[in-house]
Amino acid sequence: QVRLMERGGGLVQPGGSLRLSCSSIGTIFNIRAVGWYRQAPGKERELVASMTKSGKTTYDDSVEGRFMISRDNARTTIYLQMNNLTAEDTAVYYCKLGGSGESTTGGYWGRGTQVTVSS
Repeated sequence: QVRLMERGGGLVQPGGSLRLSCSSIGTIFNIRAVGWYRQAPGKERELVASMTKSGKTTYDDSVEGRFMISRDNARTTIYLQMNNLTAEDTAVYYCKLGGSGESTTGGYWGRGTQVTVSS
């Protein structure tokens, strides 16, 4: 059974940083694309950042230059480094293993971790 477990959410002040991690078990990790999504109250879930199996990254315009996605295939873990956080980044963040090496479509979801940016 595939399981994804996010860690690292919490409360942070504007301008601060957080690092999310997502560990996976139960599947072959390094052949899949990975991604981080978020869902704010009253809004649809949106893709924040993704990385193909070969390491190509994409970012939503709203986080470009502030967030960085990475992966450790040996540890089957995905990371999201978030810097210069603003209130607009407040959301539940979900990690995902894609159904293929090039896309996060399909695949598996984590349960989410809350990130709250507030003074």
